[in-house]
Amino acid sequence: MVLVIDPQIAGISGDMLLCSLVDLGANKNKIFDGIKQAEKYLAGSSIVKIDFQKIQKHGIESLQLILDIDEDVHERKGLEIKQAINNTAHAIGLSEKAKMFAESCIDTLISSESKIHGVSEDSVHFHESSSIDTLVDIVGIAIALEDLALFDQKIVCLPISVGGGSVTFSHGMMSNPASAILEIFKNSNLVIKGNNANEELTTPTGACILVNLAVNPVSYYPQMKIDSIGYGAGQKDFESFANVLKIVLGSESNFEIDAVKILETNVDDVSGEILGNLIEKIMEKGARDVSIYNGISKKGRPTNLISVICTEKNMNKIIDLLVMETGTLGIRILDSNRFIIPRKVFDVSLILNGESFQVHYKQFSYKGKTNFKIEFDDLKKISNALDKPVKETESLLRKEIEKLENSDESP
Repeated sequence: MVLVIDPQIAGISGDMLLCSLVDLGANKNKIFDGIKQAEKYLAGSSIVKIDFQKIQKHGIESLQLILDIDEDVHERKGLEIKQAINNTAHAIGLSEKAKMFAESCIDTLISSESKIHGVSEDSVHFHESSSIDTLVDIVGIAIALEDLALFDQKIVCLPISVGGGSVTFSHGMMSNPASAILEIFKNSNLVIKGNNANEELTTPTGACILVNLAVNPVSYYPQMKIDSIGYGAGQKDFESFANVLKIVLGSESNFEIDAVKILETNVDDVSGEILGNLIEKIMEKGARDVSIYNGISKKGRPTNLISVICTEKNMNKIIDLLVMETGTLGIRILDSNRFIIPRKVFDVSLILNGESFQVHYKQFSYKGKTNFKIEFDDLKKISNALDKPVKETESLLRKEIEKLENSDESP
């Protein structure tokens, strides 16, 4: 199964994710029972009413949290909130995975505040996050995820809208996204994006929950069969869009999916020797693949199209290399998703003609059929050592590998 979190339009907050999980099918009575136990661990706060109600947001029926609390607390130490969350998680018997998740969420929030203000984590005080609703969000979501058995499923997240404009909080006014949001998402794999909402769309609690839950960022929905959908409504209303978080649960195909960059440039005055050397240099920089195509460009000029598949991490180094080596004046950058057949990498030792060789190969399966491919560098090295043609060497190696695999499968 795969759970897709879709905060592309309205961003995410803790209560929006909690509501979407209940709308997806989480047992709300379990959530109520667990949250009500939290009151005794957070002095000065009590829950007068908690419920979920169906509402319409721009024509979308979604679930909204109704939370009426009684508290006269304007700030709390971060460690006080953490202790209350840990005590509640233990008291209601959450699984170890759920406990670790809840603790990691509050740890992330405390750590971000510590770094922003330059104080120790023991000294961090919460203002906006001091209310019991922070505990309600984190503990409630941990209960819901456990109830839906989602801790053992793949979770992916689409780009996260953070809004725009400015935000006003206890320390004054600053541009949106605020420092806490940026600190939380820093060094995570998740992608954020702004828009013209002129409001904070992603809250610190929502951000902390995401970075501890969705480790797989995606640009598009994966190939999947949809089983259920949950809609969680936020408290604010906007004129141009529904303030609703959408989550989708379904069965993913046998493919894996990842996001890559495609770099393209045309050159018409570079020799074949330079291009051949360029391929090796680009691969050394971490490219996934390089292709060079012959063609005819403007004014009938012969041209070479250089196309590179790489990750965002390696993109800038490869762009520098393309400019320095070819003198190109422009490089096209394209975003692309790839469907990848899952594979396993094996390293085996084989005896051929009395000599021992290390052989790397990739094994992959699709629609019940399994195949493997030998690493060409190993194939070339062994071919030279045996003084045999590459095709003959490959045939020998395949027979030996098949023997090993068949013996591993035997009872």
